[in-house]
Amino acid sequence: MTESEEISRVKQRFTIIGNSPALIEAIGRAVKVAPIDLSVLVTGESGSGKEFFPKIIHAYGARKHKKYIAVNCGAIPEGTIDSELFGHEKGAFTGAISTRKGYFEEADGGTIFLDEVAELPLTTQARLLRVLETGEFLKVGSSEVQKTDIRIVAATNVNLLKAVEKGKFREDLYYRLSTVVIDVPSLHDRGDDVILLARKFAADFSEKYVMPGIMFSEGAQRAMLLYRWPGNVRQLKNIVEQLALFHVGNEITREELLQLLPMDYSRNASLVAPGKDMSYETEREMLWQLIYRMRNELTDLEKEIEELKGKKEGDINEREPIQTLIKYQPAEDQAVVETAVATEVPTTLEQAEKEAVAAALKRNKGNKKLTAEQLNISQRTLYRKIHELGLDLTGEPTESKI
Repeated sequence: MTESEEISRVKQRFTIIGNSPALIEAIGRAVKVAPIDLSVLVTGESGSGKEFFPKIIHAYGARKHKKYIAVNCGAIPEGTIDSELFGHEKGAFTGAISTRKGYFEEADGGTIFLDEVAELPLTTQARLLRVLETGEFLKVGSSEVQKTDIRIVAATNVNLLKAVEKGKFREDLYYRLSTVVIDVPSLHDRGDDVILLARKFAADFSEKYVMPGIMFSEGAQRAMLLYRWPGNVRQLKNIVEQLALFHVGNEITREELLQLLPMDYSRNASLVAPGKDMSYETEREMLWQLIYRMRNELTDLEKEIEELKGKKEGDINEREPIQTLIKYQPAEDQAVVETAVATEVPTTLEQAEKEAVAAALKRNKGNKKLTAEQLNISQRTLYRKIHELGLDLTGEPTESKI
């Protein structure tokens, strides 16, 4: 979905930063469903910004002049959740010294946002289902049926269908809540939005505390794009504010950023979102990191051999080239090491990539499936690289590239 003027106004009104198609699609669905009085389920990872969407739905719907109440279902103890949502009568339980209205009564005519709806107890789910079906509810300790006219928008970071299978969430309630589903993309799936958000958070911090702002080097930006961001936008904001505090007015380097990330960046595979198609530039960066890391490991290995030779001069009479030592590697390790071995460090990323792909093709005797698996890329990407790098299936340059 392309960004319309209406979506641009929504982004500006709610200070939503980003241009990724998945984000634009989610905003567009919220705007389109807002005037239609249907229940909406907002799904997405924790910290991805789900809380903006019920506000958009309320603000652009017919109930915009009525109350909007947001309830975090996971933050209310199970023993009091029914009282909070539906109210209670005086003396209904110990401590109930007076009659109290619940959120469903307070928000009559308006909108209730139920965040972390999967945390609701099954008994409360049954009460909620009745509200959705008939608009009726009972206060705790009362036998008098009351009516309410509300719109419910729920949100969760849990796969509700799996919760239904495990008996933790009512199937009938799931289908009532999910009349319309809005899926909020994770930060890693939003591409360059991570850079835009990082700059916005840095500028906001600088303005708020009247401090010189920070900038991000090209290497730091590449690291941001590769990192998985398990905490999504919330985690990015936390990291940027720490950088803005401790590196006032400086350009943030890749190394300074990596020091604050909770995982070992060198293990790229664990940081990139699983099961997603990666961009060409991302794959190139990952391949380069792999080659560079293996070269460093080989250098360390050579140093260890030199030290061993010094200690046992009689056992090792002559320094063996590193290619000879590789034959003692286990088969799986050898496949990776051979990819990284060359007489010189490649001067360009393309040269390094060509050497890695050629070595993998030769090692697997042109088997495209095995080659793609060892390089951790798709077969489609391998086809493209073979063509772009001027190679044939044996790993040798094609005539057109010689």
